[in-house]
Amino acid sequence: MSQGLRERLFTIIFGTDTSSGKRFDLVLIAVILASVCAVIMDSVEPFATDYKRYLLWAEWAFTIFFTLEYGLRVYCAPNRWRYVRSFYGVVDVLAILPTYLGLFLGNINYLLIIRLLRVLRIFRVLKLVQYLQEANTLIRAMVASRRKILVFFATVSVIATVFGSLMFVVEGPENGFTSIPKSIYWTIVTITTVGYGDITPQSPAGQVIAALAMLTGYSIIAVPTGILTAELSQEMQRERHSRSCPNCSRSDHDRDAIYCKHCGCDLDKKVV
Repeated sequence: MSQGLRERLFTIIFGTDTSSGKRFDLVLIAVILASVCAVIMDSVEPFATDYKRYLLWAEWAFTIFFTLEYGLRVYCAPNRWRYVRSFYGVVDVLAILPTYLGLFLGNINYLLIIRLLRVLRIFRVLKLVQYLQEANTLIRAMVASRRKILVFFATVSVIATVFGSLMFVVEGPENGFTSIPKSIYWTIVTITTVGYGDITPQSPAGQVIAALAMLTGYSIIAVPTGILTAELSQEMQRERHSRSCPNCSRSDHDRDAIYCKHCGCDLDKKVV
């Protein structure tokens, strides 16, 4: 009886290939999002004041729900210790721990926002794991371009230091440029075209330097994008050439291709 109950619970809780498992995970995701919304609302003063009691009840209701769910996961997991040490197991514990620690350590309930990590289960529910391959391609491209990007950022840092030093000399503390680090901050804000406006040059010479910094920002802002795009293109070409047709030996196929675009042979067919 106990073994049959564990198997049924395992099918519902961990079995995303079953209809009951999908419904359970979708309900779980909805509850997770609702609990995160409650935490966010509790950080807004009008809601925290007017609905404090209801938000507290909701928080404990969510915590009890997630505690029971975690207990059921540990109970029905085939390898309990493996689940407890897994990524989702650790996140499941972190999702309920702040509420209980808040009883002894004060208000740390805002850490419950970590529950949003549990929404990552939707990758299993909706079968989106295949898209992780695309993420791996992007990561490999970023790793391949890391040296070029590092050189680019070093160059930008030197330019920002030069412009910042010039603005400190030209404008001075009376116009808000109280130090070279403060002037470098202004330069970075200007080069990145953010332009907070908290510090602005007043003298004609300072405005000329500011104009040069803005033009420099527009001229270099596309550099890292070009570097990453080039590496990404090369990575995609490498993936295309990594799959060869067993019949005609052509290798310019998409990663998700099933048949050869040239001879129609099954790409996964083994040559005898």
